[in-house]
Amino acid sequence: MIFEDLPTTPTSEELIDKAFSRAARAGKAQGGLEAQQSMLQTASNIVSDNLENVVTAWPDFEYEDDVHPFYYELADVIVDVDELRQSLSEVMWASRKAREIHDEYQPRLRKTDVDTARKHRKQAFARLADIVEQIDDDLLYINEARNDLRDLPDIDPEEPTIVVAGYPNVGKSSFVNDVTRARGETASYPFTTKGIGVGHLERDHIRYQLVDTPGLLDRPPEDRNKIESQAVSAIEHLADCMVVMVDPSGECGYPLESQLELRDSIGVQFEEVPVLTVANKSDRVAVWNADTDEMAADYTMSVETDENVETVLEAAVAAVDYEPELPFEE
Repeated sequence: MIFEDLPTTPTSEELIDKAFSRAARAGKAQGGLEAQQSMLQTASNIVSDNLENVVTAWPDFEYEDDVHPFYYELADVIVDVDELRQSLSEVMWASRKAREIHDEYQPRLRKTDVDTARKHRKQAFARLADIVEQIDDDLLYINEARNDLRDLPDIDPEEPTIVVAGYPNVGKSSFVNDVTRARGETASYPFTTKGIGVGHLERDHIRYQLVDTPGLLDRPPEDRNKIESQAVSAIEHLADCMVVMVDPSGECGYPLESQLELRDSIGVQFEEVPVLTVANKSDRVAVWNADTDEMAADYTMSVETDENVETVLEAAVAAVDYEPELPFEE
């Protein structure tokens, strides 16, 4: 996952202390004018290099090759990408200013007496400290963003993905766990009330990803807040097939009419993605007709009795219609 290896961002105080303490040690190893030059060189390098490293550690949000749209939208939900990019820009500005301060003051330290050189070096240090302190809020924000994003669960947007949706208690998690043996494999997102269920399986040497998103795709769009709606938009970049599960038995606590309305709204939002309607709990319905106009289910199944579970899974895999890229052959 692209955010998991982001390094800790130093505070302005930590960076200043590091630069000046290293500079003091460098100065002790020299004498006269050379000591002042070495101190300025060391301090400016540490400030400039560390700030530049803060920026370059992050992917470039402008390029899809660096950040997949799925992760871009998730990041925007959590930290506000525009604000993050502005803070990174300020930090890069400060890195360049540190270089400029070095280039401005270093010539002054070469052809003068030691006391004057020391005076110029102290002026340069004061300016370096001022520059770093100016971006203190930016450094804090970048580190907070790093902490919020680095622990996002590892969902691979490049893997063929089946997203399982539907009201609570219709059997989504049971289905994902059953076909992927992903019991307990959940991952917390800051915009869901429950952990997102993630499981994997292989068919014909191809790894498929199944995702259950409680708190997002288990209620009508009008009931979602702005953050949840944006998170659903991120899922649009992820899904290669939608399996919408309904419970005609009513045991889930929601009327079938409401479940089908949710199914229809998902079909509208994911209009470019195959959507399969699967009626679960067939073992609990006395009279079953999946072809009625009311339900129009593509498949019926019972996760509890394992009836048609494999059929539904194979249908979802077929709907994904994934073809791996083959190496170029001359």
